[in-house]
Amino acid sequence: MIIKKKENWFKMLFEWKGSVLPQLLPRLLLLFLFSFLIVYSKSFLLEYNLHINPAIFTLFGIALAIFLGFRNNVSYDRFWKGRKLWGALLNDTRSLARQSITLLNTKGDKSESQNFINLLIAFVYALKHQLRNTDSAEDLNRLLPSDFKEQLDEVHFKPIIILRELGLWVKKAKEEGKIDSMAQLAFEENLNKLSDIVGGCERIASTPIPYTYSVLLHRTVYIYCFILPFGFVETLGWITPFVIVFIAYTFVALEAIADELEEPFGVQPNDLPLDAMSLMIENTLLELNDQKTIEKKTSKEYYIT
Repeated sequence: MIIKKKENWFKMLFEWKGSVLPQLLPRLLLLFLFSFLIVYSKSFLLEYNLHINPAIFTLFGIALAIFLGFRNNVSYDRFWKGRKLWGALLNDTRSLARQSITLLNTKGDKSESQNFINLLIAFVYALKHQLRNTDSAEDLNRLLPSDFKEQLDEVHFKPIIILRELGLWVKKAKEEGKIDSMAQLAFEENLNKLSDIVGGCERIASTPIPYTYSVLLHRTVYIYCFILPFGFVETLGWITPFVIVFIAYTFVALEAIADELEEPFGVQPNDLPLDAMSLMIENTLLELNDQKTIEKKTSKEYYIT
């Protein structure tokens, strides 16, 4: 994810990083050349009455803009729900880590709390990798004992198995008299919240916007843009390619942004910075247990300037 301070209005006109313009340039260039060809053939088009009344594009453009606005609202809603789930993940893991430190009767021995916190951190990284379909071995190897790590290698839903291990830790602590029934209930309440977070993230990741809906919008936008020159060639002349490209940039860019936000857990420049968020959660849990934090890693997905 790219987080930048807003420049003045003039510098923002030429902003490149974080913009969808780089990926749209080939399409806009093709449209420019097509519009240039239409203008070059103006006399032929007018002779055979192959131009279109511009008023039609005005009415259709308004409807298309409303359609695109709805599409972007749906995509941003998915993005924001994903962000709220990871914000809740931060809060709930902090609560669990604090409870493991303050409610556990270990007479000053922090090893039990450390094991629990390592499981929480591993849970966060396992969830990140599951949502992105990436390999979690590097993160889990440094956080979990080898026998439990080998057990996780055979399963697909690693966060849920780690969540079960967290529940077994609470059960063992209760059986050994290290926590009472009220503390156990508090632990279980927060563990249930983690389960809800996993389910919410999986729901977003596994339920994209219906494909036929995206195809319809995509076709409509590009057909509209490629027939625009036929409506303005008579009135705008050689300025037509520039006007058409500017109008097309607005519509095509909105569609591209919607596609990018639709999957908030991806690695596109404007997706959620899960690497940075996972590291932040790990560091705050380590600080709760009076441990040294990990230095921030450079990530291609996360820019701050």
